[in-house]
Amino acid sequence: MTDSPRSSGGTGRPAPERTVFLLAHTGRPAAIRSAELVVRGLLGHGIGVRVLAEEAADLDLPESAERIVKTAPTDDGARAAVEGCELLVVLGGDGTLLRGAEFSRATGVPLLGVNLGRVGFLAEAERDDLDQVVDRVVRRDYEVEERMTLDVTVLVDGGTRHTDWALNEASVEKAARERLLEVVTEVDGRPVSGFGGDGVVCATPTGSTAYAFSAGGPVVWPEVEALLMVPISAHALFAKPLVTAPGSVLAVEVRPGTGPGVLWCDGRRTVELPAGARVEVRRGAVPVRLARLHHAPFTDRLVAKFALPVAGWRGAPH
Repeated sequence: MTDSPRSSGGTGRPAPERTVFLLAHTGRPAAIRSAELVVRGLLGHGIGVRVLAEEAADLDLPESAERIVKTAPTDDGARAAVEGCELLVVLGGDGTLLRGAEFSRATGVPLLGVNLGRVGFLAEAERDDLDQVVDRVVRRDYEVEERMTLDVTVLVDGGTRHTDWALNEASVEKAARERLLEVVTEVDGRPVSGFGGDGVVCATPTGSTAYAFSAGGPVVWPEVEALLMVPISAHALFAKPLVTAPGSVLAVEVRPGTGPGVLWCDGRRTVELPAGARVEVRRGAVPVRLARLHHAPFTDRLVAKFALPVAGWRGAPH
């Protein structure tokens, strides 16, 4: 069950008018310390904090528990847990941020990511910025932008077997390490190329710096609306990354007679693909909303996250 955002948590006192949902990777000591700092900071400014029950058990929360709603997901999952919150603050690495994206997409609540991992392209702040994060949340000093998602459909024998979504990518991969996966790729109802390899990544611009990048795909600025199709270790003369229109429909068919494959959505949700299965990927109907603290160009973010060598740059003359 999820407490109403206006409930008192059993204390008889009214709940705070403002509530923030906090999601953290509490399996890491650094995440626990960071989460406790954020909770105390928000509570100190009269903002209620809601956490998942399984995460609350790992946190040393203040005694003012009437201001903390300890909730566990119901059958409605993220929607029930985040209902009534104005912001979703996520502390962790890329995996935790993608978990937070599941809550954000289901509810429309903006996600503010704090990177406690290595790269964290979705994160807007780093571990050393926690005091600033609390201050900006208290002052509502942030902007919200929408990021494109993918809607994914798996068809077997002409019927829909599974539907899913992704913020970064949907990847069709081989299920057995010792065998190639034989596929045929398609764009807008027309075949492009067939090959054997490790699979195919279909990605958004947001995901262009994730798995698609590792597979040799281009970096696409998040303001660009496009879909990417990137072969993974393909044995073929023509198996190059493709950038298509945002309204295109991408498809990957697992050839009959080949070994089985597997579909991964954001590396978090998976489904088996028998020989003959077809995976269709199109622009998602529901975006993910990200809270932004900074106006720095994406170029600067790219250089910082990948530690790119820019020494010697002088820039255009003034």
